[in-house]
Amino acid sequence: MLFRLYNFMPGLNILFNYEKQWFADDAKAALSVTAVALPVAIAYAQLTGVNAVVGLYSCVLPMIIYALFGTSKQLIVGPDAATCAVIAAVVTPLAAGDSVKHWQLVITMTAMTGFWCVIASRFKLGVLADFLSKPILMGLLNGVAITIIVSQFSKIFGFTFDEKYLLERLGGVPAYISQAHVPTLLMALFTVSVYFVMKRLKPTFPASMFAIALGAISVWFFNLGQFDVKTIGIVDGGLPLFQAPEFNVGIIRELVMPALNLAIVSFVSMMLTARSFAAKNSYDIDADKEFMALGMANFASALSQGFAVSGADSRTAVNDANGGKTQLVSIMAAIIIAIIAIFLTAPLEYIPSAALGVVLIIASVHLLDLKAVWRLRLKDRQAFYLTLVTLLAVLFIGVIPGITLAVLLGLFQFIRTVMRPTDNILGVDINGTVRSLDTSDKAKAVDGIFIYRFNSPLTYFNSSFFKRRLLEQYARQKEDIDCVIIDAVPCFTHLDLSVMAMLADLDIIFRKRGVRLEIAGRKRQLLAWFAKAEIKSGIEGIYVHSDLYLALRKNQRQHNAAQKELSDETTNEQEYTNEAIIAL
Repeated sequence: MLFRLYNFMPGLNILFNYEKQWFADDAKAALSVTAVALPVAIAYAQLTGVNAVVGLYSCVLPMIIYALFGTSKQLIVGPDAATCAVIAAVVTPLAAGDSVKHWQLVITMTAMTGFWCVIASRFKLGVLADFLSKPILMGLLNGVAITIIVSQFSKIFGFTFDEKYLLERLGGVPAYISQAHVPTLLMALFTVSVYFVMKRLKPTFPASMFAIALGAISVWFFNLGQFDVKTIGIVDGGLPLFQAPEFNVGIIRELVMPALNLAIVSFVSMMLTARSFAAKNSYDIDADKEFMALGMANFASALSQGFAVSGADSRTAVNDANGGKTQLVSIMAAIIIAIIAIFLTAPLEYIPSAALGVVLIIASVHLLDLKAVWRLRLKDRQAFYLTLVTLLAVLFIGVIPGITLAVLLGLFQFIRTVMRPTDNILGVDINGTVRSLDTSDKAKAVDGIFIYRFNSPLTYFNSSFFKRRLLEQYARQKEDIDCVIIDAVPCFTHLDLSVMAMLADLDIIFRKRGVRLEIAGRKRQLLAWFAKAEIKSGIEGIYVHSDLYLALRKNQRQHNAAQKELSDETTNEQEYTNEAIIAL
């Protein structure tokens, strides 16, 4: 019973077996995580288009739930720049300026994201962690970062963008700058100055929190509201009150695919962070359970009137740097944030919007890594093009279409790899080990035998390519071939009737040439599949061996026997000729 509970909630295993010596480090890490999470949560709430307290709600229950369901000891979940940018891009047009409807749409999309994550976990789709390649995700995050940076210019300069898309906004920048509100701009410069001074004097301190706090104190003390310095306004604290969303099916339908895209991107991004810190601290991550944990965290966020969450790399790094040992860090940080959200929200109304804009730009700059994109040009040109296309798509056609394109690129990249994989011709080295034939000449081809390996699962859409490549490689062989052996282990992974039909065609082609077609590996599976596809096996059809070495030994014996028989016939003919000469 306890094992089942631990399997369902992996975090309980660590919490129930908690060691006292971990507490001091965990408490220190929790305070540091809270100091970083507070200003970021408020800033991301502004980015999402909801009240500041919603950002705090999005930290509390999700962090506690992840502590119970997650398998990472260091990962901190919470609001994320890319996640919030996606939600804002989807929800803002649908809400049409209605703040209540906007909030309800945010909650609904968050619940849908959680639903997709839980479904993916149930179907063991943790493999999707590898679905979006690093180059595609790099382009996506850089594009989102640039989009956020440009969108926050309005808060820093004190104007409002009239345009929806990035290019139009950039085109109007000169006109907008002329409309800059000087007090707001001075507040932004003050926030930047405080941030970098704190970073220089006390690098380990939460500079963002100090910068926002001093900005709020300045607004309150000097009554900067009289100069039209905008703040986030009144923050209604207290416990979140559940509100059932009210809209028609058509609007909900508009959220289904964006929520699916958001679930994939959030999960992939979270897994990159979780795996990197797990490797650093020498333990493993269960991708399927992480999908479940992310889904449950998003459900918890929606239930507490928050918005979608993901793995927060900056807060996870703070946790690890301060020696956090377990997910008790998340629980303690969540309790502190909950106390602030319920009882101490009054001072938050003085936080200037310009200061939040600065914090979001700084967070986005840390997300930005254009140098890495450019370095890809020298390392892997194909990866560079994938990154560039994704980046430009996010910038030119928007965040949601850019994410959709990123997902499609990941799918096409996978299909291309499966449809046109690499292949090898195999031989044997001096130790009798089967290995690929290459320019090193460490392995030699086996006399009379052609061994072929196809490095991808065979299915209906690559079977014709397999057939063509096998015949091309066979045609290039200069020596006489008696037998063609296919290594079944990497390519025959499932039953596909198109593949079986292709094998039958190959058998006919090689029989006409006097060549045996044989398969090595997966013997029991292949014989069962042959029976279903009505393909003959054994002497009358395609012979299937248990493994490659058995196939080689049997064929070498046959080849040697044939050579000996041929040699004996030659000897007999020579003796007959000699006898005839003597008789003459």
